[in-house]
Amino acid sequence: MPIDPQAQTVLNSMAEANLPPTNTLSPAQVRTNFRLRPIETGPELFKVGDHMVPGYSGFLTARIYVPKSADPLPIIVWFHGGGWVLGDLDATDGTARQLAVQGNCIVASIDYRLAPETKFPGPVEDCYAATRWISDHAGQFGGDRKRIGVGGASAGGNLAACVALMSRDRGAPSLVYQLLVYPVTGVDFNTNSYVNNSEGYGLTRDTMIWYWDHYLRDDFDKSNPYAVPSAAGEFSSLPASFIIAAEFDPLCDDASSYAELLRHGGNSVKYSHYDGMIHGFFGMTANLDVAKKAVSDATDAMKAEFAVL
Repeated sequence: MPIDPQAQTVLNSMAEANLPPTNTLSPAQVRTNFRLRPIETGPELFKVGDHMVPGYSGFLTARIYVPKSADPLPIIVWFHGGGWVLGDLDATDGTARQLAVQGNCIVASIDYRLAPETKFPGPVEDCYAATRWISDHAGQFGGDRKRIGVGGASAGGNLAACVALMSRDRGAPSLVYQLLVYPVTGVDFNTNSYVNNSEGYGLTRDTMIWYWDHYLRDDFDKSNPYAVPSAAGEFSSLPASFIIAAEFDPLCDDASSYAELLRHGGNSVKYSHYDGMIHGFFGMTANLDVAKKAVSDATDAMKAEFAVL
């Protein structure tokens, strides 16, 4: 179907900003431009606070969102997007608030270290260490350690998928859910969606190559499932999943192919493809009606999964 008119309006606004292509800039320049974007807001909550938690090397900030005083509540450990190079807790604040309220859960948003200053495996090990700490200390902020999931958008979806694999392989923590929003799961830049959506829809093929080049140390990392989750040889015994894809997104085939890998591994998978949408739409509820529906779909699925545990 054609691109959604509201999504086209967003793209028009991006074009009017007339910023240089990401792949032609330095990480510092990209981060400066990223801060010029409007930040999605979210609802007020019972409690929001920053906590220092151990990462892979030193401490990280986890922003913990508690929607109400009743406990124990399930927990989603959330990893922001930004190609492993940019993004922060403020940029994903609105999404985290919406997930907490609509999902009736605690959200722990993790400020992991960024590439290229910290290349793989630093960021994903940060996310794993933070997730393990959240699990071990869930009761301190009203969480239920028997109902913990991970989630993220784009590169954050990559990190969530990888943390799920790491948790299974290392035996802890016990995760029951993963919310993967247009996740980066492969390094094949010649899929149909990469070719058909290579430019003109926000995220470009060249930008994704630029992100990967800044994140990975070398070509050997492309075969490491903790960097590229589709490279895992075994997909059994993973958490129940809700996977979101956007039609006009280079990563659309990444999302659908990973859903199939998880299904073939015998896992519970719900996959939702949003026609007419672009990469990043999940965090645009102020401008896109379909984004509101996607957040509702994701949190409804999450509540249903947590309710049976």
